[in-house]
Amino acid sequence: MTKPALNLLIGCDPEVFMKNPNTGAFVSAHGAIPGTKFEPFKVRNGAVQVDGNALEFNIEPAASAEQFVGNVLDVFEQMKAMVPGYNVVVEPIAVFDDAYFASLPDEAREIGCQPDWNAYTGEQNVRPESKASIRAAGGHIHLGWTKDVDPFDPNHFDDCRAVVKQLDHFLGTYSLCWDKDSTRRGMYGKAGAFRPKPYGVEYRTLSNAWLKSPELIRWVYDHTRLACEVLYSGKFEAERSFRNTAQHIIDKNNYNWNYSFGEYIPRNVPTFLPPPGGTWAKGHEVKKPRSKKAVAAEMN
Repeated sequence: MTKPALNLLIGCDPEVFMKNPNTGAFVSAHGAIPGTKFEPFKVRNGAVQVDGNALEFNIEPAASAEQFVGNVLDVFEQMKAMVPGYNVVVEPIAVFDDAYFASLPDEAREIGCQPDWNAYTGEQNVRPESKASIRAAGGHIHLGWTKDVDPFDPNHFDDCRAVVKQLDHFLGTYSLCWDKDSTRRGMYGKAGAFRPKPYGVEYRTLSNAWLKSPELIRWVYDHTRLACEVLYSGKFEAERSFRNTAQHIIDKNNYNWNYSFGEYIPRNVPTFLPPPGGTWAKGHEVKKPRSKKAVAAEMN
């Protein structure tokens, strides 16, 4: 029997920071815009809110790359317009002045939020320890393929784990080519980080760095859809071929792993898209193509 088509919707809830345009110092977003984590402020194509010291927005889930990119850019621009006089910056880490940070209210200085889980162990991740006045910004991806499911139903939870491990290979490893920050990964963003949701799953490994260009925004959407489609169809399951390679690359911040598209996935699976401009971030160009298969062989 032929499987029904995969009806996948993709959303996101990135966080960004504010800076004083005169001094370049980070400024807390506490009280800067309406909306909270529990009551986001609705805007066109999404919603906005404050999350600790960061600005955060979410979008209406998208069924196409055009809709995803359009929603992200539209809501982001609306949110930036709410904080005139400040620079809104896409940086994974904010280091606040110690004295300024100490003056903020407790709810702004509190780190962490609801727990998330590790797809490789199935266990809850340890809540990160506070690092003084350093705060991190995520660029989490939300995937929806079902509705009103118990997030901790064993079958659904296992589906979430499989999808997230697939995303580590299709998204997480490649994100190191444009996101060099390792500080955030010491706090959040470990391989396999996720939350099960009634509609699907929240993939929590990525930082906000993919917001830096419309091309990257689309790249993230395309990779997310490709990862799920080849997993759902049975054409390619990354973990089965490469075991814990992606986990190792992400958690060890291995920016220097190299690969060749031709050896990465079977010939009957669409090849990965190159990043904007057809090359990786400066300093991370592939000098000697190697496959993940070769990397995996060295590790095992």
